[in-house]
Amino acid sequence: MEDKKEIVICLGSSCFARGNNKNLEFIQEYLKVNNLKGKITFKGQLCSQQCSKGPVVIIDGEMFTDVNKTKLMEILNSKFGL
Repeated sequence: MEDKKEIVICLGSSCFARGNNKNLEFIQEYLKVNNLKGKITFKGQLCSQQCSKGPVVIIDGEMFTDVNKTKLMEILNSKFGL
């Protein structure tokens, strides 16, 4: 059985204001549309200590900074082979 991937989204005030509010919605919709919810552990964290580089999303321990919708789509497609 394949291990679940882990997605962690920073919900600190800086990342949230810089766009993780929209990234959160995008990730939820992406997982739903691509039927990936059972293959993912998805959680938020209060701060990733990278405020000046936000918004921050971490997938399987790899941190991605300055994440916008376009970059997020590329990252998710790459990680899930879509």
